[in-house]
Amino acid sequence: MNIVERGVAVVDCLQRAHRPTAFAFGVVKKFGDDRGASLAALLTYYGFLSLFPLLLILTTILGFVGNEAVSESVIGTTLQQFPVIGEQIGRNVDHPLSGSIPGLAFGLLVLLYGALGVAQAAQHAMAQVWNVPGVDRPGFGPRLARGLLFFATLGAGVIGGAALSALATGVGSSMPLRLASLVATTTLNVAFFVAVFRLLTPKVVASRALLPGAVAGGLAYTALLALGTALVQHQLRGTSDVYGQFAVVLGLLAWLFVVSQLVLYAAELNVVLDRRLWPRSIAGALTPADELVLRALAHQEERRPEQRVGVGFEPHAGLAAAADAGRARGEP
Repeated sequence: MNIVERGVAVVDCLQRAHRPTAFAFGVVKKFGDDRGASLAALLTYYGFLSLFPLLLILTTILGFVGNEAVSESVIGTTLQQFPVIGEQIGRNVDHPLSGSIPGLAFGLLVLLYGALGVAQAAQHAMAQVWNVPGVDRPGFGPRLARGLLFFATLGAGVIGGAALSALATGVGSSMPLRLASLVATTTLNVAFFVAVFRLLTPKVVASRALLPGAVAGGLAYTALLALGTALVQHQLRGTSDVYGQFAVVLGLLAWLFVVSQLVLYAAELNVVLDRRLWPRSIAGALTPADELVLRALAHQEERRPEQRVGVGFEPHAGLAAAADAGRARGEP
């Protein structure tokens, strides 16, 4: 064993020996086992394509309502959830679509169907995170219905955020009121994560198993939103129009990717806690948690009710090599 291997073995022993590090590494490794970065990239892609159609639908509906104060409040609150693009898009949503009602309705339906891509991708990601076998995953109809419920939940979150924003603006800016507003916003974000996790995760997963990650995700998203808003205010103000346009696109993609990873890590936290998938091995022999994860990854490939996937594990690598050598010499 060379010095690098010995170092890895020492680190492995240390992380397994302490519950917090073993749990944290279990979440990170489960994220890697599920190809979490690829799932986050998929969510980012569909989220980017879905964002502008959804904003177009929202501004058009508000244009028919005709209440400028309501429009500005809802649009402003929505754009605050995307601190990278809020100011730039806000200048371009003052003129909603107009035209014939049937043509407009058809166009909005097409846009809504396209925007459902992010909901479909999110449901796929949750099924992958929980390693749900293909045979137990919902079909197209239920996924479509859940996607519509997802957007209804998103709309409720936007309205709740608008109400909290208006209340915080109206009551003043003293420290106790700021803290109360922060607590209310965090509570709303946690409730939103709970609802979204329940809608996007297949029913075979119990609702109680979704709560720890929802709480962690809501807290982390509140902190991330505050950090993102402060960063944009300091870094993008005063930039040129050309640089600003590039910064908007790249910044939006980066923001969506970070949020996607946050959501997936929160979901992985739920899985690791529910199935006690720690400690995990960095190098060397597999732990019981490693075997559970590998079994789940194999079983999720079941596509038909009559299909069964079996998983077996060989003994320790050294013992297996000795047994092979013995069999080669003709020993029993």
